[in-house]
Amino acid sequence: MNETKRWNILIFGPQGSGKGTQAKILSETLHVPHISPGAMYRQIQEQNTEFAREIKSYLNRGELAPDSYTNEMMKKRLQEADCKNGFILDGYPRNFIQADALNSFTAIDYILVLQLPDEISIERIAGRRECSKGHTYHLRYKPPKIECVCNIDGLPLKQREDEAEPELKRRLKIYHTETEHLIELYRKQHIPLLEIDGKPRIEEVSNEIRRQLGIETLNNGETGNNALIKRYSQKKISK
Repeated sequence: MNETKRWNILIFGPQGSGKGTQAKILSETLHVPHISPGAMYRQIQEQNTEFAREIKSYLNRGELAPDSYTNEMMKKRLQEADCKNGFILDGYPRNFIQADALNSFTAIDYILVLQLPDEISIERIAGRRECSKGHTYHLRYKPPKIECVCNIDGLPLKQREDEAEPELKRRLKIYHTETEHLIELYRKQHIPLLEIDGKPRIEEVSNEIRRQLGIETLNNGETGNNALIKRYSQKKISK
């Protein structure tokens, strides 16, 4: 009997590259979990615990949670049963300390790197607007019918603070100075590293990821991936 292939994948990319969207599509295609420490910390913040309040205090100051907290959280998460056949890690590791920790408790099979010039990253993100109920727009690619007003509920549209251009430039600088060095570390370890152009549309990027991973005919040639792409394309604003 053939063993199930393992898909332990890291996905990297600057803001606006669509890595979160591609991670979700790939997760559903491969039937492995999409794991993001950022999403996990947002869930923790909703809890009424001392740990949640401590995490919130870091994030409210614009700081990341300590590496020791993140490493322990990820170690426990990757030991859960749904990670048996793999996972898609999005936003972890962020630095060499986290990379060393990850190497101590699991092995990585593939690295995906979505590439996007800074000017396109800023254009994609800085133009986003959303209402308090989470309906999203883009000033260029998906403008509301009435300026700064949600089409659905009439609520005012606002720009998130972390999506303003000055903050975006700061985050991109961190990506270039920290995350790109991590990518070079993994390149030297001879882990298969697949570099993907993040400029095309969601479906084109997804198809290129599938091609490079060799999964065009996954699940006996089923085309369910097309439905996934369509669903996420409707949710996500991408050039």
